[in-house]
Amino acid sequence: MWFLQINRKYLKQFDWYMLSLLLAISIIGVMTIYSATRPVITTVQPNYYIKQMVWMLMGLVALLVAAVYDYSWLRNSAYFLYSMGLVMLVLVLFAGRRGMGAQRWLELGPVSFQPSELFRILLIIGISKYLSTIKGTLTKWPFFISLTLFGLLPFVLILKQPHLGTGLVLLATFFFLVIAKKIEKKILVTLILVTLVVPTVAGKLVWRHLKDYQKNRILAFIEPEADPKGIGYQIEQSKITIGSGQVLGRGYLKGTQGPLRFLPEKHTDFIYCVFAEEWGFVGSSAIVALYLLLFLRGISTAVKSKDEFGRYLALGLTFMLFLYFFINMGMVLGMMPVVGVPIPFMSYGGTTLITNYIAIGILINIRMRRSALCY
Repeated sequence: MWFLQINRKYLKQFDWYMLSLLLAISIIGVMTIYSATRPVITTVQPNYYIKQMVWMLMGLVALLVAAVYDYSWLRNSAYFLYSMGLVMLVLVLFAGRRGMGAQRWLELGPVSFQPSELFRILLIIGISKYLSTIKGTLTKWPFFISLTLFGLLPFVLILKQPHLGTGLVLLATFFFLVIAKKIEKKILVTLILVTLVVPTVAGKLVWRHLKDYQKNRILAFIEPEADPKGIGYQIEQSKITIGSGQVLGRGYLKGTQGPLRFLPEKHTDFIYCVFAEEWGFVGSSAIVALYLLLFLRGISTAVKSKDEFGRYLALGLTFMLFLYFFINMGMVLGMMPVVGVPIPFMSYGGTTLITNYIAIGILINIRMRRSALCY
């Protein structure tokens, strides 16, 4: 009987609102993937949308598991999980599968995944545990220890794959959590000065170590019109696709850029463009509103968390998802360089989708246990 009572309490506390927002965005993503990959002439339909639905179901299972077990076990196992994540990042550099000029995938039999995607959550768990053990403001030595272990070390490992977009997201998430913790004024001033000075001083050095395609993406962002058929083609086609939707859009399955293959990466990083063409400004505003409601729910979860670890964990996961959304929107609108960052829950991709579902599951877990009702 006690087990049934606990289950009823879980159902009562479960965040169905957040789950509904997640499913709404995911279903829209599957529909858009189908539209973006549908053939125009041939009768053979690629199965991208079917794979996405399978990954979505797997993600739901992972979400439920992440939501049911008390997240205090994450705090107790934080450093072990973080260490295992670092081991995977090192392993992928030596035994990872190479594809599209990068070495980001590990293969376990028939299954391949990107350790950097899973590591996003493990890093947030690790830094949240570390920050929650420090009382008061973050002083010099604790800051430099956390910067080395949780900021620079994983950034360098991910940069070696190379996966600049994910590396920058993790580094930004680290600094966000550090600022949320509150740090000494001297350290904060130093960070601001470093942020302003280092890009200027180290610009040439960083440029030398960038891959050719990364340099091309920066050049395309600065002046896409200089080579509209080369490095600037993707950004130009992205803006054309979004603009052609106008106010109400062309209608579902009536878009032209996706199926006619004008727009590269139309079902992954640039899937928002296909959606905007078919649903216009009105539909685009609606999907942005769904994302904003999801992020606000995440912030609310952090505020209502019952402990400091849960608060940092919820803040970190919410900020990480928001940053992916923000960077992707900047990419497709031509306001940021193309760095290969997908939009959460809509873009095609198994590892990313399942990992993001786990993040939402942890957020639901924290919200469910904001009081003693579930114990």
